Amino acid sequence: MNDRAPGVSSNDLSSSGVRPPSGSSTSIAALVGHLQAGEPRRITTWKEFDKDAPMADEEKRAAESGGARSPYLADAVSGWFANGGGTCWIVGAGQDGSIAGYEAALASLDPEVNIVITPDLWEGGDDGAMIARVIARHCAAAPTRMALLHTAKDADAAALPKRLGLNEEEAQYTTVYHPWLSVSGTSRGETRLIPPTGHVAGTWARTDAEHGVHQVPTRVALRGRTRLQRRLTAAEQGALNHMGVNCLRAFPGQGTLIWGARTLSQDSDWRYLHVRRLANHLTESISSETRWAAFERNDERLRATVRATVTSFLTSKWRTGALLGKTPEDSFHVICDDSNNPPETAQGSLSIHVGFAALRPAELISISIVIAHRPPAE
Repeated sequence: MNDRAPGVSSNDLSSSGVRPPSGSSTSIAALVGHLQAGEPRRITTWKEFDKDAPMADEEKRAAESGGARSPYLADAVSGWFANGGGTCWIVGAGQDGSIAGYEAALASLDPEVNIVITPDLWEGGDDGAMIARVIARHCAAAPTRMALLHTAKDADAAALPKRLGLNEEEAQYTTVYHPWLSVSGTSRGETRLIPPTGHVAGTWARTDAEHGVHQVPTRVALRGRTRLQRRLTAAEQGALNHMGVNCLRAFPGQGTLIWGARTLSQDSDWRYLHVRRLANHLTESISSETRWAAFERNDERLRATVRATVTSFLTSKWRTGALLGKTPEDSFHVICDDSNNPPETAQGSLSIHVGFAALRPAELISISIVIAHRPPAE
């Protein structure tokens, strides 16, 4: 893909009688803010968020809860729903925004969450870059979650990747957006600056719903009356995109567009956001729908059934265009046999190796799913 111009199912039984996995959700967000720590709250509409904080717009933007202030949470929730987001979780990291508070908040997330948004990232008492590393490390360990981060309001965006200091695995699960948005912030029409991540995450959800998680979420317009904190030149955008920082740009008659879809990874396989998110989706879907295998005897009969299940699922993904290639054989392969389940390990785990084509046909990217094995007693 060009740095200057970033690119733009069937559930029927297979012939073997095996039903393919239906596919996991790809866009359920957790919005972690500087609220009093407590039980995460699952909501599906803006009204559900709004009804618990009946206050004037100016105060509402502070998202007060139990005496804690989250300066940007309400904006992020509003942007999420306005741009196409659905189910999300509201999570408090404590009013001081400490590393310990974020660690506790992340540990409390429901397993269905696959996008982590932290609108108050740079507003806490602890260093925002350290908190960002905690979030990236958490998502890499999940590993079906993406950390959706933003640059600090007035910081040097080009310096952020180095400042974060992520290792390669953490970088694969982390994406950064720049610059901030300017929105109408009061009933008097005054403007205020907010992080873009709630709006961006909503467009991810909208793109997933309309086209699938394999679609590159770029050159997509943000909904709502938004302007940019500052306009970027093509040269600035190209340089930042090369470093993995995704930019927002404005064009006459087109509004504010997402103009990049990169992770912070430098690995050619995992450099692009849609590839990482597709891999997350495949991993979660296959893992979820083959858990039953943990309780079966790990023999060739079991492995053949697992291969058929996974092959049927991937074939359905190929038919929708999620996997590239003229034939299924060009677009994926599945290995679950003696070669990756030798006798010495077969009693403790079941290994499934999948290669899938997300960038070019026949050029397969590898993922592995390991199921803890608890075979029946003799």
